[in-house]
Amino acid sequence: MISNKAKAHIALLSVNMIYGANYLIAKGLMPHKIEASALVFLRISGAGLLFLILKSFSKEKVKKKHIPRLALCGFLGIANNQFFSMNGLSLTSPVDAAIIITAMPIFTVIISRFLLKEPLTIQRILGISLGGAGAVLLIYLGNLGIGTGSLLGNIFVFINALSFAFYLVLIKPLMSAYKPITVIIWTFLFGFVFMFPFCISPLTQTDFSSFDASNWISLCYVVVGPTFLAYLLNMFALQYVKPTVSSSYIYVQPAVAMLLVAVISYMVINSQYKGDITVIKLLCCVLIFVGVYLISSKPLKWLKR
Repeated sequence: MISNKAKAHIALLSVNMIYGANYLIAKGLMPHKIEASALVFLRISGAGLLFLILKSFSKEKVKKKHIPRLALCGFLGIANNQFFSMNGLSLTSPVDAAIIITAMPIFTVIISRFLLKEPLTIQRILGISLGGAGAVLLIYLGNLGIGTGSLLGNIFVFINALSFAFYLVLIKPLMSAYKPITVIIWTFLFGFVFMFPFCISPLTQTDFSSFDASNWISLCYVVVGPTFLAYLLNMFALQYVKPTVSSSYIYVQPAVAMLLVAVISYMVINSQYKGDITVIKLLCCVLIFVGVYLISSKPLKWLKR
């Protein structure tokens, strides 16, 4: 019988594998097929409708005292996160975005230290250092072409990472008070309200008649995968693990993204990524998973204070 904590770690691994693939899939849609803010509108509204269907099976109500926190979480974790994530990815390269996003566990640990009074252990610091080093080195080695990053795009992704780190910490107390679906539907409701004024105009200007089958499949993946399923699984996991553990799995994303690039490169003739998998990159993947293990596991005897 698998424990709930083990299920939580499986859920977090699944979430970040989904996000890792999203770097390539969402970037393939923007900005030529759809503007980033229009994609944000479809992600939040589409996933919100799916959550609303699930919510029809649960009639749980929330207390008025929790509404302000839910609104703040909707702003930080839904509207702000999605807006700066997609607009940042649209402006900069997936490589730059993946490097910057790996700073999220560092933000989460620091925020948790002050808001939740969580201890900052040597093991946790070591895990963050190893995972971060592996992720940054892996992405650096994969950046073989001319860089397409931009200062504005990188700033947007940085804001996204900081915003979602705050969200993970602030949402944690609500997870012990309500069912995950209740928290999700309220945060998406507030996220939709905050997002609407900034994203409705780009949506109306999108030419959906130019979409081919692959574009529609990609769009469905972006809405259902990294939005609906990812948030649902993340909420489930936060019931059983700390926000710092949840954010530590961010290091899985660049590993997944690079592995998918490698697979695609061997399927496409004359791909610039041909032969890109090396021993050192595999060692980087090992560093990433060791980092995740150190942050999420019980204190090791030789690392105890």
